[in-house]
Amino acid sequence: MGTLTDLFTPDRVAVVGATPREGSIGRAITENLLADFDGETVPVNPNYDAVLGEPCVPEVADADADLAVVVVPPTIVLDAVEACGEAGVTDVVVITAGFGETGGEGAARESRLAELADEYDLNVVGPNSLGVMSTPSGMNATFGPENALPGGLSFMSQSGAFITAVLDWANDQGIGFKDVVSLGNKAVLDETDFVEHWGDDEETDVIIGYLEGIEDGRAFIDAAREATADTPVVLVKSGRTSAGAQAASSHTGTLAGSEKAYEAGLDQAGVLRAESTEELFDAAGILGSQPLPETDRVAVITNAGGPGVMATDAVGDAELEMASFSAKTTERLREAMPEEANVHNPVDVIGDADLDRFREAIEIVLDDENVGAALVLSAPTAVLSFDDLAESLAELQADAAVPVAACLMGGDRTREPKRRLQEVGVPCYFDPARAVRSLDALVRYREISEREYAEPTTYDVDRERALSVLQRVRERDDNRLGVEAMDLLDAYGIPTPDGEIVDSPEDAEMVAEEIDGDAVMKIVSPDILHKSDIGGVAVGVSAADAAETYETLITRARNYQPDATILGVQVQEMVDLEDGVETIVGMNRDPQFGPLLMFGLGGIFVEVMEDTTFRVAPVSDREARTMTEEVQSAPLLRGARGREPVDVDGVVETIGRLSQLVTDFPAIVELDVNPLVALPAADAGGDAAGDASAAAEGEPTDGGADGATGPDDGDRGVAAVDVRLTVDPAELPDND
Repeated sequence: MGTLTDLFTPDRVAVVGATPREGSIGRAITENLLADFDGETVPVNPNYDAVLGEPCVPEVADADADLAVVVVPPTIVLDAVEACGEAGVTDVVVITAGFGETGGEGAARESRLAELADEYDLNVVGPNSLGVMSTPSGMNATFGPENALPGGLSFMSQSGAFITAVLDWANDQGIGFKDVVSLGNKAVLDETDFVEHWGDDEETDVIIGYLEGIEDGRAFIDAAREATADTPVVLVKSGRTSAGAQAASSHTGTLAGSEKAYEAGLDQAGVLRAESTEELFDAAGILGSQPLPETDRVAVITNAGGPGVMATDAVGDAELEMASFSAKTTERLREAMPEEANVHNPVDVIGDADLDRFREAIEIVLDDENVGAALVLSAPTAVLSFDDLAESLAELQADAAVPVAACLMGGDRTREPKRRLQEVGVPCYFDPARAVRSLDALVRYREISEREYAEPTTYDVDRERALSVLQRVRERDDNRLGVEAMDLLDAYGIPTPDGEIVDSPEDAEMVAEEIDGDAVMKIVSPDILHKSDIGGVAVGVSAADAAETYETLITRARNYQPDATILGVQVQEMVDLEDGVETIVGMNRDPQFGPLLMFGLGGIFVEVMEDTTFRVAPVSDREARTMTEEVQSAPLLRGARGREPVDVDGVVETIGRLSQLVTDFPAIVELDVNPLVALPAADAGGDAAGDASAAAEGEPTDGGADGATGPDDGDRGVAAVDVRLTVDPAELPDND
């Protein structure tokens, strides 16, 4: 697949399946191209000599085209695309439906289409696509009823109907576009390809889109990070209320539906996510027309007290703050305004303000270095013309160093003033909250553009030992591993407390005698997830009581679930939880984004409190540390209500090591370390993992670098008690 530049700048476009028949898609596309396209349109159809007055050629090879738009029956699409490849056409848009969306034969056709694209190095949009547009050349290679107005937005959508609706509305609003793409089934080109292309396109000011899914989450994150350094990306992602994934056996899987993966992935990609079409275009409009604010401090200038308070509330709800004016600004406002006016933020010039008073207040506020952005808000009065106010604001913002948004609260009388403000790039709204939200988008994108992405830390680990643990699923009927997979964590330098799994009362007593102090004993079964709920955990067990406790735990497990697989009982040194904080670190492998890491408040309350945060692995130390700061229980880690701060550095390193583990071994599809007990930093043992569960699928592979040495636990401590690993044995290679 080559560059996408020629897709949007062809000299000759062949319409394969062009026809003069009324009501046909082939005719609609041909008409749209003939209407405004600067290049040549070549109808291709062996049944006609001419279509709509243009000479028609029988084969695409006769068209000498740069771009082919294929609109023939699905049964002959593959022949048409292959003919394009043979003819040297590099860019193809397949309008025809009847592919993967229909299943069966359609899915097979779509698979073959992708193979042809690879064979002939074709850029293919679709199938099942509305088409593509590019306004610089007037190219409308779609069957939609509207062409786009020229502008700086480049727009992609998985829904062709959404494109036609948006263009009809945008034309009425005067909103313009550079390129428009209907992604269709994304058999070849997908959202990642277009983000990458438009990120390098100097004529694209903002990338926007409507997506129902992302094909390759990791590739999208990488491409969007590059693009958003200079070009904002704003997306509506539908399906956010769907769980999106089957219920999983681990804590992480239960909490990490696909929506969590999209939230984490899009945030890591630097994408601004809009929840509605209104938010999408509000953000796109201001990002494409106003400068980025240097600070988060907003000033509001209004002639209406109530709406001014509404705007202030909206600032408090956003990632913004109300600006505090300098003494000089306050004094200048006091001199210029009547005594009844409020000269502090929000500035209320009061309802009898004429244009001169309003304009002077705006000038004074925009001159204050403490102001990062300004909102000019006005209700209609008999002494103020919206037209005059808009003209003054258009003049003032031209010299302003800060972004400006307007809010004109009225009906028909606002139509022309809004148009005038739009001409100079000042967004104008009816609702103060929308205006503030647009300014918030500027602040959020500024933070994104300033991000510094670090490479994940690579730790010395024992991959061969980890692989041998994963391979244990070959030896058993159940494809889940429990605490018998503790060596997996140890191999990756995640410290675990001393202990063993035993299968007799005598062995339980022997292991307990070797432990310094009392022990914790837990039933070991891949079929029993919540062991404490069935009395499967005993704490503070002395060596003298270990044998009897063993019998008790086994009996409880058998009574609870007679058919459960019981692998024994784990006898483990106790971790002091009094001064520590029980956290959880886990992973669930998402179909689109891959390994989705979770960190949060752990222990028995993890699924009740749901105090968690997510990231797509691999993560850097900076991202891992941010995870520890985002949870509501973060103050517990840093010392709250007289408690000692815990070893956050140890927690961060554990997240990093787990990130490396699940990245190295795609076979792992679920993994829990719960609790990961973080102990006071002053103690020798920094953090201790008290429970771990994992699930794996497919062939375990050594995904890391060669020559790695064994892990170094340092002063950290992790005790993993319960590990579940799920593997599909059919996916594993035969033993030789």
